[in-house]
Amino acid sequence: MPPVRIRIDLAYDGTDFHGWADQPGLRTVQGVLEAALATALRRPQLRVTCAGRTDTGVHARGQVVHADVDADAFAASSGRPDTPPGEALRRRLNGILPADVRVHRVAESPAGFDARFSALWREYVYRIADRPATQDPLLRGHVLSWGRELDEQAMHRAAQRLVGEHDFASFCRRREGATTIRTLLGYDWTRRADGLLEATVRADAFCHSMVRALVGCLVAVGEGRRDDAWVQQVLTDARRNPAVTVIHAHGLTLERVCYPPDAELASRAETARSVRRLDR
Repeated sequence: MPPVRIRIDLAYDGTDFHGWADQPGLRTVQGVLEAALATALRRPQLRVTCAGRTDTGVHARGQVVHADVDADAFAASSGRPDTPPGEALRRRLNGILPADVRVHRVAESPAGFDARFSALWREYVYRIADRPATQDPLLRGHVLSWGRELDEQAMHRAAQRLVGEHDFASFCRRREGATTIRTLLGYDWTRRADGLLEATVRADAFCHSMVRALVGCLVAVGEGRRDDAWVQQVLTDARRNPAVTVIHAHGLTLERVCYPPDAELASRAETARSVRRLDR
């Protein structure tokens, strides 16, 4: 039988991981998950593909991955006729995985599904405690403590200059042969009722360190050191600006990944694989 492609929805605390991607000799989310899958299905090491590779120290509540697994092994994972194989595999994985990774759902994926290329957008949230009352030591691994209060209205206003399709080379680490053109669908700064500051960043895709650089750029505005015109100039220059700080990783969480209807998964994946260029 041909392999079955499964979708796995999971969450993890990135504190003790060296990011998502497998690296020899280092603890990574991909490495831990692949090892658990191999054990659960009693098969050799399996490879998984994620919707968005998170950096060292970055967390996820809504990460999505796919894996092509042996059909017989997947069907046999339930062990009983009244338990769907996906639910049985979810339970088995959570019994194997460490406590800083939890699988929420496992299911056979629709035809054409690709966790990475079928995604329409990814949404990250960065959280900052910039007021004394919000600096909770119990949240220190997931919220950045900042010594000065930030102007969220100025930050939100300046962030709107970055929304749209642009070359985000000013906010990315370049990789050979990879484009830095992305469509930023939304970038909002809000103050929660409890005083915590949140940046919500949504895009069709992100390049390496892009979200943390976008946040670092706007923190400079929130402190009053920079203005809207500077943000616009940084974007227009389309090259790394040393004045843009790549902010600490631990305040960042991948919250959601959105996919199109099942009938559009394959066409979306084909479109996403094409190299983009700006039409101007």
